[in-house]
Amino acid sequence: METKDARALRLIQALDLRPHPEGGFFRETYRCERALQDRSLCTAIYFLVTAHNPSRMHRVASDEIWHFYCGDALEMLQLDETSSRTLLVGPNVEAGERPQALVPAGVWQGVRVTPGGTFALVGATVSPGFDFADFEMGERAALIAAHPEQAALIEALT
Repeated sequence: METKDARALRLIQALDLRPHPEGGFFRETYRCERALQDRSLCTAIYFLVTAHNPSRMHRVASDEIWHFYCGDALEMLQLDETSSRTLLVGPNVEAGERPQALVPAGVWQGVRVTPGGTFALVGATVSPGFDFADFEMGERAALIAAHPEQAALIEALT
């Protein structure tokens, strides 16, 4: 029987995923040819996170929708100017997980596999389309200063 670590590696190879600057592994699968003010209307990626390679705190200038495909559930931290929240992204709806999660434009986000898990394969759709010029990594001290109630999770995701 294949281990989850082996399955994650097989998915990384089969989907031709590459390391992402925020952590995890990705490959762009769609970029809309139509644009508005030199920005693609929409982009989509495959994104794989492992227990040892989370998606570190970052933000983008567009709305982003995460779609769960397979693996273990993810714990997502979102931070805005005045509040914080954690979401569970996964297949077990009855346990409070959701197969989709919205990250509004400009909201800090970070994701890790839930404790005891190994990996998760998700998709992310960004509109207007993703551009690395709008990508910003979070700084631990500033995020903790703004959201001390989330210090432990921020430390894990920075």
